[in-house]
Amino acid sequence: MSATPWAHGRLLGGFGGPRLLFGRMYEDWGVELAVFPPPGARVLCIASAGDTAAALDRAGYEVTAVDVNAVQLAYARERLAGGPVREGTAEAVMRLGRGAAARLLPAWRQQPLRAFMSLDDPVEQARRWQQELDTPGLRRLMRIALRPGGALAAALRPSFAGVVPARFDEVLRRRLERTVSRHPNARNEWLWRLLTGLQPPGTCAWPPAPGVRLVHADVVHTLERTPRGGYDAVTLSNVLDGPDPGFARRLRAAVRHAVRPGGVVVLRSAREPAGHGPGWAAQDRSALWGVVRAVRVGGAAGPDQRIEP
Repeated sequence: MSATPWAHGRLLGGFGGPRLLFGRMYEDWGVELAVFPPPGARVLCIASAGDTAAALDRAGYEVTAVDVNAVQLAYARERLAGGPVREGTAEAVMRLGRGAAARLLPAWRQQPLRAFMSLDDPVEQARRWQQELDTPGLRRLMRIALRPGGALAAALRPSFAGVVPARFDEVLRRRLERTVSRHPNARNEWLWRLLTGLQPPGTCAWPPAPGVRLVHADVVHTLERTPRGGYDAVTLSNVLDGPDPGFARRLRAAVRHAVRPGGVVVLRSAREPAGHGPGWAAQDRSALWGVVRAVRVGGAAGPDQRIEP
């Protein structure tokens, strides 16, 4: 169906068919709501766990959600119909990491961590992060887990291991500090999921989103087969993390075909930024992304233009 490693439906090595990779999504759709055209526009996103598709549907967009992984797409369909959250590979890996931190580091146990996540003042959050959570013990643990040759790199499929920044332990700590220094923890559901595995207290279950159109296909095939200018905006998560340069060229051409001139493209990557900085990544409350770009498609009328945060 596709040469992209996402078609295997597996983040980790080993044999077997596709798995549920993501039980929740770790992209802050507030970025999309800030840069997309007004509600009513035709938009495409990656289905994944359904969170972004549901948020865009609730905001009034006409949403198509595509996924090459049949298991992931079936799960998104369940959740969009009101089904429960289940654990995917990503959540299982995060759970193991949180468990190791809680066993070895008192500040990372559930009670003090939930107290930290209940803070509403980024200045105080930054102070507590630096003095209580970002300790030498955390740095040692993250170095063992996240450096090349560490536990995460050894477990990931080679195509995905190559995307992880060389000093991912230091990179992730910087991204976490950036997030807690800018955004109130108490209202940051993405950071709650990442650090505690929980939703913030008082979070309501989101209602079904039956209006989302789900497509089982590779996203580049879907875009190539779309009538020219068929979408007003697309958001592509980390689609380019893993595939080879040939796939990236095809995807860029497909996006320019499928998104109308003046439409918007959002791209996220776990890689470190080069040249133009992180873009919207500093505004994305999930803390995981190195680069988030928002681009307005120029078409025949002119070059593409970055939408600055």
